[in-house]
Amino acid sequence: MSLVVTGASGHLGRLVVEQLLTHGTPAADIVATTRTPETLSDLAARGVDVRAADFNDPESLKEAFAGASRILLISTTDPDRLSGQRNAVEAAREAGVDLLAYTSITRADTSSLLLAGDHRETEKLIEESGLTYAFLRNSWYFENYTEQLAPALEHKAVLGSAGEGRVSAAARADYAAAAAVVLAGEVTGNQVLELGGDTAFTLTEYAAALSEATGETITYVDQPVEQYAAFLASVGVPAPMDTVLADADRGLSRGELLSDSGTLSDLIGRPTTKLEDAIRAAL
Repeated sequence: MSLVVTGASGHLGRLVVEQLLTHGTPAADIVATTRTPETLSDLAARGVDVRAADFNDPESLKEAFAGASRILLISTTDPDRLSGQRNAVEAAREAGVDLLAYTSITRADTSSLLLAGDHRETEKLIEESGLTYAFLRNSWYFENYTEQLAPALEHKAVLGSAGEGRVSAAARADYAAAAAVVLAGEVTGNQVLELGGDTAFTLTEYAAALSEATGETITYVDQPVEQYAAFLASVGVPAPMDTVLADADRGLSRGELLSDSGTLSDLIGRPTTKLEDAIRAAL
């Protein structure tokens, strides 16, 4: 059985490969694809089959997916990712894989988030391919916040446009563990999995958790969406990502990144990582 993980040089992809290895998948059964194979030399040294693949190069995808039984298609950060992901779905269809798993976003089919548009269209492409699929509809990552601790600690403030909306964030490692379970597990027909952390929180509660962990008084400052987008642009977030991220907070305020299904912890066989633990680890 050949399990393909795309984007394996990225944060999530590498964690998925590590999870597969940790839980007994033979290295020779894992294909790790990336545009930069040299960055995965350590995995190659452990016996993982590292292959070059570029979503904008259909021929490279055909070669990378050759012989694949199951593929985990990790959504890209390319501004024109839908075009590349269309190529990946077509290559998976031509390869005749048993399962195509795709990392999507919470309630992609109904979400009003700008970020959800490409996910919704990619899900539609996968449905139309005729392949058996699993949609891993991930909520937010803790790392979306904890990787931005420096400015929050410097200015004693967390900025956003989320109001008192709750987000079901979880650790990237939690989502990676779930993806590995789905990829290496038994295929039981098409699956739509809404995934999120066990305990949702507001950004006010996130600021309070930061205060508790650091001994500093850190507050949440809520801003209008347009003002928050302008702030993101002022600190170097490029367009249109500044608008997309501010819009995500708008969706968060409406509960569009909230998932109380419990499916994530069920899949990984343990409670999801606690916010307090994620903050301590980041600090």
